[in-house]
Amino acid sequence: MSDIRTFIVAPDDDDIRLDRWFKRHLPDTSFTTVAKWARTGQLRVDGARAAPGDRIAAGQTLRFPPPEPVPVAGKPKRERPPLTDDEIAFARELVIHQDAQAFVLNKPPGLATQGGTKTLQHVDGLLDALQFDNEGRPKLVHRLDKDTSGALLVARTSRAAAFFAKAFSGRTAKKVYWALVVGVPSIEDGMIELPIAKQPGTGGEKMHVDEAEGQPARSRYRVIERAGNRAAWVELQPFTGRTHQLRVHMAAIGHPIVGDGKYGGPEAFLTGGISRKMHLHSRRISVDHPDGGKIDVEAELPTHFAESLAGLGFDQMAGNMMPLDEPAPPTKQVKKAWAKAHAKTVRKERKGERRSRGAAVEPRKSGPRSKTAGPKSTGPKPSGGKPVGSRSAGPKPGSRKSSGPPSSGPRSTSPKGPPRRGR
Repeated sequence: MSDIRTFIVAPDDDDIRLDRWFKRHLPDTSFTTVAKWARTGQLRVDGARAAPGDRIAAGQTLRFPPPEPVPVAGKPKRERPPLTDDEIAFARELVIHQDAQAFVLNKPPGLATQGGTKTLQHVDGLLDALQFDNEGRPKLVHRLDKDTSGALLVARTSRAAAFFAKAFSGRTAKKVYWALVVGVPSIEDGMIELPIAKQPGTGGEKMHVDEAEGQPARSRYRVIERAGNRAAWVELQPFTGRTHQLRVHMAAIGHPIVGDGKYGGPEAFLTGGISRKMHLHSRRISVDHPDGGKIDVEAELPTHFAESLAGLGFDQMAGNMMPLDEPAPPTKQVKKAWAKAHAKTVRKERKGERRSRGAAVEPRKSGPRSKTAGPKSTGPKPSGGKPVGSRSAGPKPGSRKSSGPPSSGPRSTSPKGPPRRGR
């Protein structure tokens, strides 16, 4: 037939699923339509019948029918407005690393990563300024909270985006954050293992620790320097990627991040000229490069954070001397929780796929399911700055005895890096 469409798989699409290819290049073609073409033999790869879940290779030929005309309902899709010269200049000033496959940006605090309700200014909206001569638009591969500053990785090609996505999901990408927290943790090098879930009644805008329903979450903290018992400068490494994970974890052990009123309340703000802005900064990102080697980039602190460190008498060189080492392996209980959460996610995906395939079948006429029991609050009640509700191995022999919780507290070791000096 003369109206059959033919496409050659590009190198950037090598080894992706066929349904993913349609979503990437022909987003108006629904999964139901692709599945129908597969069932009727109209979807072909190099002349052979294909299924939506088949993986394709660069250079292969795809053949399928033209789309059926569908009446357009509702408002037409709104196009992105062109960027102004000032916006283009601003976006390019954020770049701290650039190569053929990726950018690393130093995101300022107060700028959202992606758009949303009433959010018109965001990093994603500025990426047209970084397209240059590339055929495709740059793509975000992870996010930072609006008020969190620092290193943000952006892929320049579809192949790089898929590669980086695997690195983040496989936990091979390493992210190091700096934070200023209220008080000083009694254990200077600790691992927080507390599950996190959306807090009921907040519309998903706020997270909390939930031992029963939460997703496994694991964070490491190390104290870099302390200002008496008033505040501490800490290094944070998230080993899972839950929403607001570092903020929730530090508040849960009684040491909220300075400026984080959402999770720390009024006690998250320090007096004495310390800025009320969030003091959480993505200092460093280290990830394998799609073409070999590594991307390893550090982002300079925003002005308010640097001024707060100086005001407390901290020297930034102390943070730069902290080694990027591996965390202690997860416990058996944590591994079981991860496996359970992964199985739950797979079941949800399969359920959604079955629903999309059976879109023609009328839905069951049943009322909404509801749980009779209210939300169970299992979040820790911090008291006196002691880590609560997480697993602990206690300090190593010879170190200062911790006044923290018993063996259910965060795993910890003796402090590493430069000696701490009191303020």
